[in-house]
Amino acid sequence: MGVTTKQIEEFIAAQCAEWPLAGRNFEALKGVEVRYVELPDRHIKVQFNPARIVSSGAKVDARSLAERPCFLCEANRPSEQRGIGWSDGRYTILVNPFPIFPRHLTIPAAEHTPQRIAGRVADMLRLASELEGYTVFYNGPRCGASAPDHMHFQAGNSDFLTISESLDGACLRPVASDGDSTLSVCASPALSVFVIDSTTPEAGQRMFGRLSAALPLPEGEDEPMLNMLAYAAAGGTRLVVVPRKRHRPSFYGTEGEGCMLLSPASVDMGGAFITPRREDFGRLDADVLMQVFDELCLDSEEILNIANNVR
Repeated sequence: MGVTTKQIEEFIAAQCAEWPLAGRNFEALKGVEVRYVELPDRHIKVQFNPARIVSSGAKVDARSLAERPCFLCEANRPSEQRGIGWSDGRYTILVNPFPIFPRHLTIPAAEHTPQRIAGRVADMLRLASELEGYTVFYNGPRCGASAPDHMHFQAGNSDFLTISESLDGACLRPVASDGDSTLSVCASPALSVFVIDSTTPEAGQRMFGRLSAALPLPEGEDEPMLNMLAYAAAGGTRLVVVPRKRHRPSFYGTEGEGCMLLSPASVDMGGAFITPRREDFGRLDADVLMQVFDELCLDSEEILNIANNVR
């Protein structure tokens, strides 16, 4: 079963009307403060959003996950939270009650299974192609996912992010092509990413498989550290893959001089940094942002080495 943008718009409006928590938080978005920071190769939106402390401060260690009920499983969701079945019931589209975007969705798998992207890229690209005007994103289990124990995507209106505009003006170097998909690399200090343009979801998944095989795999892990964003583009879809080397910056925390409650995930890598504390909102400048990219993302040389190893 597919889904349309009109259907989603009506669904969000209905949920906000019948679910007080969601309604209040979506309404509060109209009053959040936003400012922009210019970097040499892109511009970044910074949002002050106190409600997002639920995600930024989430405990994702094994013990904490084991001790709390999974909020993405149907049995544990609030009674007011309804869903739309998608992809023959393999996923459920939900309204995110703690939104960043004016239109923010969470799309968990029906089955309680760990957050892993293997075999699901085609699903991600298919959803992005159906939801015109939305960006679908995936946070790796150690790269910003607040529920790494339950497979899920998220989605929000694309015009909230700045990544597509940045990439349109960037130098993309083709790395591999098979006729239906092309893998390119962008290797600038604040925009070290891979881009897969594909005409079909299946072609995009195949090309991602080639890239994934070349990405570094942390010891003891079964998935490379990464964030991913997908959106409809001319002739198909564009998938942006952001390789990571660290979950949170060295200054992550709430106590001590210089600490900031900053836990970057796909949205931040997509050009919109979310700060749940006012003091962090005021301090997040170009120098701090460049430190974040330096600590969390691979540098240009590492990105190019990976590109050379794609088979």
